[in-house]
Amino acid sequence: MASGFFVLLDDIAAIMDDVAVMSKIAAKKTAGILGDDLAVNAEKASGFASSRELPVLWAISKGSLLNKIIILPIAFLLSAFLPVAIIVILVLGGLFLAYEGAEKIYEYFVPHEHESEGITDEVLTEEQILEVEKGKVKSAIITDFILSVEIVIIALGTVIDEPLTQQIMVTSIIALIATIGVYGIVALIVRMDEAGYKLIKFSKREKSISKFIGNILVKALPFVIKGLTVIGTIALILVAGGIFVHYIPFFHHLVPKINIPSIIKEFVVGIILGFIVLVIVNLFKKIIKK
Repeated sequence: MASGFFVLLDDIAAIMDDVAVMSKIAAKKTAGILGDDLAVNAEKASGFASSRELPVLWAISKGSLLNKIIILPIAFLLSAFLPVAIIVILVLGGLFLAYEGAEKIYEYFVPHEHESEGITDEVLTEEQILEVEKGKVKSAIITDFILSVEIVIIALGTVIDEPLTQQIMVTSIIALIATIGVYGIVALIVRMDEAGYKLIKFSKREKSISKFIGNILVKALPFVIKGLTVIGTIALILVAGGIFVHYIPFFHHLVPKINIPSIIKEFVVGIILGFIVLVIVNLFKKIIKK
């Protein structure tokens, strides 16, 4: 009886060890999208009054968690009964990610006006401010849903050949990390300037370490968000390129013939397909307008 109990414990330990290893692999695969998720939400949660930043971020975090709760069961059902759908969703998601990356690059070099989403310098009533907040929260949750689908599917794709129990455990762990980790870091980023102001006020001397650090934190916030946007764009294209190379036979067989590092191959494939999708989408938009 006792020996059977210890065998069971050993089996559980072995499963958990496998889950830990596979979770690490899945985390690496989804790191690119997590980086973009971080950049997007840091931008969405900034630009509010100091007292409203954390409530807005909390509202987005709850929406993100609800997204995962909706997506996970659907993904597991597809994995169990229609595993080919996982590959199809991965490739379609890869096209979307490549398009997003290409669009960001295009807009950087060919800038154009955007409708203002945030709170401007004009005097707004409390109701108008709350309405703007609701709009930004809704926009962030919709964006999070799309990114969450890709995070869950990519994580599930790394363990698609494993037993269903391990698929559920690994994918759920990554989904939880994606929510707690991303929004925890975003909270720290958007509060950088507030922490800086407090350090500046804390110091009574003109020249002090706390005032020096405070000024750095205040001035660094816009650069941190811009830096995350650049890193997120590169990551989007690399993740998309990796999906195409690994899951589309044409690219899988074509790429090994070219003797260059895999990261460059994936970036080139991702950016080319991204701009192809961008051209098609822009043409379609023009046709609809006409």
